[in-house]
Amino acid sequence: MPRTKTAPNKRATATTLAPSELHLRMEGLEVEHQKLLKQIKKKRKELDNFIEQMRSIATEIFGRATPNYQKMAQIDQEIHSLFREILEKKKLGKQSKRKIEEIYRSLQHAGIISHKAFQIFDDQDLEEELENLEEEFGVDSEEFKSQRSQHHYYYHRPDSEVESPSAIRSESSKKIRHIFLRLAEIFHPDRAKDNDTQKRHTEIMQEINKAYQEGDLARLLEIEQQYEVGEEIDSNSQDDLSRKCSRLEQNNKILKNQYESLKKELREVKKTPEGEMLADCKKAKKHGVDPVDEILGQLESQIEVVSEIRDYVKDFREKKLTIKEFLEGPEVLRSLQRDMMEELLEEMLEEFGGAIRF
Repeated sequence: MPRTKTAPNKRATATTLAPSELHLRMEGLEVEHQKLLKQIKKKRKELDNFIEQMRSIATEIFGRATPNYQKMAQIDQEIHSLFREILEKKKLGKQSKRKIEEIYRSLQHAGIISHKAFQIFDDQDLEEELENLEEEFGVDSEEFKSQRSQHHYYYHRPDSEVESPSAIRSESSKKIRHIFLRLAEIFHPDRAKDNDTQKRHTEIMQEINKAYQEGDLARLLEIEQQYEVGEEIDSNSQDDLSRKCSRLEQNNKILKNQYESLKKELREVKKTPEGEMLADCKKAKKHGVDPVDEILGQLESQIEVVSEIRDYVKDFREKKLTIKEFLEGPEVLRSLQRDMMEELLEEMLEEFGGAIRF
């Protein structure tokens, strides 16, 4: 509803000092209120800009790197197919098969190839494993078999709990809904008396709906202030001043939570792979390096690595490698491990040297 003004002759119920104290209290809350609105607006803009930058760099990288990603995906699939063929069709000793499975899992855990679920034991191996478990740890093998028949020995991620829609509304959501309904009543297009007003109210209602859907109290309050539809008070009325202070305290409390939520959301976005990629791109640009070229170079190096691994597995399938040579692992992985160890050693020596100088 429109701004409501208290009648000028409304009786003030305050004592001599109360109005002055309430005025000072309200002034302090108003200052805090405006500060929070500015902080939220700034942080919201920072978050939106960061997400937009992520999308922009991701679009550029995707456009230029699609052929590389397609090639990586193709080689990745070839490696999985080769390992499955070896494990399912090749005649192997039990110990050799286990070691090959370990290599296969290690490549997945290291992120060199994608994760794929695969059955670890065949039925005969499972029977022996269950007997060992029952003998050593008292595991009920029949119960275990029953569970296995239900789950097929594949890992399933448990479904996340879904919050009940009947959950009790929080103080924040109640406040947001209250302001939303009041603004909707004022700006509903159907209440407009002419086409121009209806068009303007339609645009305002789109903003109001968006803020409500996002739980954005700050934006709703900004709309309220922008169009001057907030409730007015009688500055000489103790009751009006007290209600205003109480309302400001409640709003400020919710705004603080909203500001903290925005900061947390920005931190989490920056920790995503896309966020870290954007950070790396910004660093590269500072050093005069084209970040996309840098990423494409990294992809090409990765393609070389997975290509060598694919050829290594393929050579074993075609009997160009003995089981002993295969279990030693591909040369490219051994080289990577050596490089990683050398880098780690250099870092340790630098830290150790720094400690000595200190």
